[in-house]
Amino acid sequence: QVQLAESGGGLVQAGGSLTLSCAASGRTFSDHAMGWFRQAPGKERDFVARISRTGGRTYYADSEKGRFTISRDNAKNTVYLQMSSLKPEDTAVYYCAADSSGFGPKYDPAAYDSWGQGTPVTVSS
Repeated sequence: QVQLAESGGGLVQAGGSLTLSCAASGRTFSDHAMGWFRQAPGKERDFVARISRTGGRTYYADSEKGRFTISRDNAKNTVYLQMSSLKPEDTAVYYCAADSSGFGPKYDPAAYDSWGQGTPVTVSS
């Protein structure tokens, strides 16, 4: 498995933008599809976005589609989440995750086998 470390979270006003990064350690990063999830206090961990191993296909939750963009740079072992038009309901700890086993959209956190520690994002009204 790969080790993942998120960064880039912080405090932003509603309507603003942030870009999160997830750096991976290990030799098999390009063999993994990557996902972003988020979890607010007292709530379940929810799917945000997913990108295929080569970056050719992306998937988004309906609430983020058109506002968030997932991308990856396999040469740098890094996946990104660009967030714009942020809303207070986007406030959560954001996690990146790696999936070594499948293709297509996967929305269940149980489908992913490696997780980072998370980076908090707070959107003020």
